[in-house]
Amino acid sequence: MKLDAVKKVYKRYAPYYDTVFGKILDHGRQEMLKTMSFEKGDKILEVGVGTGISLTNYPTHTSVVGIDISPEMLQKAQERIADQQLGHVTVQVMDAQFMSFPDNSFDQLAIMYVVSVVPNPKKLMDEAKRVCKQNGSIYIVNHFGAQNRVMKFIESKLDKMADKLGFQAAFSLPKFIEENQLEIISKKAVNLLGYWTLLKVQNVKKLEAETSRTNARNKTVN
Repeated sequence: MKLDAVKKVYKRYAPYYDTVFGKILDHGRQEMLKTMSFEKGDKILEVGVGTGISLTNYPTHTSVVGIDISPEMLQKAQERIADQQLGHVTVQVMDAQFMSFPDNSFDQLAIMYVVSVVPNPKKLMDEAKRVCKQNGSIYIVNHFGAQNRVMKFIESKLDKMADKLGFQAAFSLPKFIEENQLEIISKKAVNLLGYWTLLKVQNVKKLEAETSRTNARNKTVN
């Protein structure tokens, strides 16, 4: 799936996204927000914030940044921020695969209905782990490939239209977890018929931790 195709699809979705997808996907959003715990001063990044449909649910004692690749979707989000006077929220156009934030910028990340949309989910997750603090929480809500034979067949057909639909249907959860070396804290089925999954991931920066241990050993030897 190409980035230009994703932009075109969500430009087309922008005027009616809330009407069509708001209720259908709201259970997953609400379950994620219930799973999150918010400390005063927490910095939160919502990746793929879209029209900002979830922004009113973040407490005012946090600082929230939303990013999205679609200017048309973010225009709707800006209108929502202004209408609801969400002074603790800002949004900006950004490719989640190439974030401009410094390392360890956020305490928590929310990634809803995004990982099967971006052209390269591995790049997205590498960036997510980079900008999230050590042992911070990353929450992912997404559809992953079905296990039963009939749905697998349907998803394989839908995947041939991924550029038009704006997402990959046959997206493997075990492969996603393995490729990104995710430390899964919890997993829960959400939305209609439990067809989507909510993951809570602890951001354990293994390479960073190993480097720190190596440096400590070297100092001791010297």
